[in-house]
Amino acid sequence: MFGFRVLATSGKARTGVLETPHGPVTTPVFMPVGTQGTVKGLDVRELAEVGSQILLANTYHLLLRPGPERVARLGGLHGFAAWRRPWLTDSGGYQVMSLGHRRTITEEGVHFRNHLNGDLLLLTPERSIRVQEQLGADLIMAFDECPPYPSSRSYLEASLERTLRWLERSVKAKTRSDQALFGITQGGTEPDLRRRSTLETIRFDLPGYAIGGLAVGEPKERMIPTIDLSTDLLPEDRPRYLMGVGHPEDLVAAVALGVDMFDCVYPTRTGRFGYALVPEGRLNFNAARHKEDPGPIDASCDCFVCRTYSRAYLTHLVRAGEMLGPVLLSIHNLRYLHRLTEAMRAAIAEGRFADFAHRFAEKRFGGKPPGWFTEALRRGGHV
Repeated sequence: MFGFRVLATSGKARTGVLETPHGPVTTPVFMPVGTQGTVKGLDVRELAEVGSQILLANTYHLLLRPGPERVARLGGLHGFAAWRRPWLTDSGGYQVMSLGHRRTITEEGVHFRNHLNGDLLLLTPERSIRVQEQLGADLIMAFDECPPYPSSRSYLEASLERTLRWLERSVKAKTRSDQALFGITQGGTEPDLRRRSTLETIRFDLPGYAIGGLAVGEPKERMIPTIDLSTDLLPEDRPRYLMGVGHPEDLVAAVALGVDMFDCVYPTRTGRFGYALVPEGRLNFNAARHKEDPGPIDASCDCFVCRTYSRAYLTHLVRAGEMLGPVLLSIHNLRYLHRLTEAMRAAIAEGRFADFAHRFAEKRFGGKPPGWFTEALRRGGHV
């Protein structure tokens, strides 16, 4: 039911296809985040129209409501949320970091204080896998501990070892053959710890691997070498998933280094805040600058929003607090990232990723890319 093939490479960048029970996913791919089984403000028709291939949902939040048993009775995520294409579920490991003020970590698992009603909740590797099996996603994640940045070396080391023990328990707990389990590497930005984590994780011979513990506040100058080291060590015939990354320049840099999969709330959260993604950066529709502008957000964009609405109208919606404004901006922003990954796939297939990345940088950074971006291209063989 599962398989991954690399179709073409350009330097370290690669394009491929990930086969799942609910259809193929072409890579590099950006996965919109539907934490509670919904990408905020968008329905499945709109998600399909903008080019979404696979959605992400969160184990912790769906465990709290509506509960995995109910989702299972109503057809799993595919039936319950009516997205019949592939799903991926996070394990709840990110909440170990993001809800640090509401949890206690033990060897058994993580004791959370439910943010909805204050009840205590124990999430273990076994329970995380059981919940993900009930949710029915195509791709599921091993339960891990995502350490914050900065963390002491001793904390990173202990976290790394615990994550490996939890991975072994996750593998043993898995029962469904129609779900692919991904392992997650940790180790912060310490090269020796990241190397150890990666080498120990790939010993489990899993269908895919995620690079965890990045995009949590570390400088890009430390993130880029960590991604480079990780993709050098991870198997070439398995998908590589960089968790929690969604800024356009980060996607281009990580694809340059051989990453295949991404997820982030960035495009939809940015839309809800009144911003639209464009090749040069972002447009702010909270300001009055565009209130007389009859043009689209981006004349080069093929999304429904750019074909239909003006910057002036979007400015009106956002400044008037109309709910349609954030929805339309979220649609455009997701299409922007999907168009970006489509363009990267084409550039890799045609052996011209270096040219693509340099042209991207010309627009994004005004011809003066930061050192970390240039370093990513150099490490990826795109000079």
